[in-house]
Amino acid sequence: MKWENNRQSDNVEDLRDQSGGMGGMFGGGGGAPRRVGGRGLGFGTIVIALIAGWIFGINPMTILGALSGGGELMTDATQTAPAPSGTTEHPSDEMGRFVSSVLAGTEDVWGAVFQQSGAHYEQPHLVLYRGVTRTACGAGQSAMGPFYCPGDQKVYIDLAFYETMRRQLGAPGDFAQAYVIAHEVGHHVQNLMGLTAKVEQARQRMSEREYNALSVRLELQADCFAGIWAHHNHKSKAILEPGDIEEALTAAAAIGDDTLQKNSQGYAVPDSFTHGSSEQRQRWFHQGLETGSVKACDTFNTRNL
Repeated sequence: MKWENNRQSDNVEDLRDQSGGMGGMFGGGGGAPRRVGGRGLGFGTIVIALIAGWIFGINPMTILGALSGGGELMTDATQTAPAPSGTTEHPSDEMGRFVSSVLAGTEDVWGAVFQQSGAHYEQPHLVLYRGVTRTACGAGQSAMGPFYCPGDQKVYIDLAFYETMRRQLGAPGDFAQAYVIAHEVGHHVQNLMGLTAKVEQARQRMSEREYNALSVRLELQADCFAGIWAHHNHKSKAILEPGDIEEALTAAAAIGDDTLQKNSQGYAVPDSFTHGSSEQRQRWFHQGLETGSVKACDTFNTRNL
C-alpha cells in the first residue's frame, strides 16, 4: 500500500504516553460489557475471541457469547467521564504516521461523498493508546481491539494489535491494517447517518436472534463502507499495490463468525452470528470496492446477504 507521501490527519490524539494502567483513571460505572450464563469456554476459545477483537474491533465478549451459544449480554448503565484529550500533533513514529495517513484518506473520501449529497461530514478523532483508556462508552482495553465509540465519535486503537495480526494470524499486510481503520470509520459514518441509533432502538423490541441478524447487517455495511474508502482513495491517490486486496480479503475471512465458531467448536450456529460469515464479509467489502457507492452498500434492504 502506498501511503508514505499522503497527508496526515489533524484528528489523531496520541495518548500512548498517558495510558497503560487503571490507577483511579475511571469514574464510577462504565466498563466493558459482561456476559452471564451460557456454556463454559476453554482457553483456546478465548484466544480466538481476543484475536478476532484485535483484528476488526469486535468486542471479545460479543464473540465469546456467540461461541458459547447462550447467556444474556449485560452492560453497566452508567458511562465513564469524557475521555481525556491527547496531543493532536502528527505522530512521529512510522506506525503512528501510517494510521494518521489512513485516517486522512477516510476524511477525504467521506468528506467528498457527504458533500455530493449536500451534507457535511463530521470527521471523527482517532485515539492511540496503550493498555487501557477512558472513553465515553466505558473502559477501552487492548483486548477489545480497535473500536468506535458513538458517544464521543472517536475510534480507539492500541497499535499492539498489529503485532498480533502479524504473529498469530499471519496477516502482516499494511492494507489489511488500513482496512481495520476504514471499517471502524465506517461505523462512524453509520452513526452520522442515524443508523446506529435506529439499530439500538430496534434492539429493545427484538429477540436475541433477531438482533443478531440486524447486527450482522450493520457490520457487513461497515465492511462495504471500508470498500468505498479503498475504491475512492485508490482512484484519487493510486494507493493499491499487488496483493493488497488479497490481504484484506484474507483478514476478513479469518474473522467471519462461521470460521471462528468452526475453529473453536467444530461447527457453526448461524442464528448466533453477529458480524457475518467469512464469505459475506469478503463479498460486501468487495461490493464497496467495486462500486464506490453508498447505495450499493444497503445491507438493510436486501435479502441476499
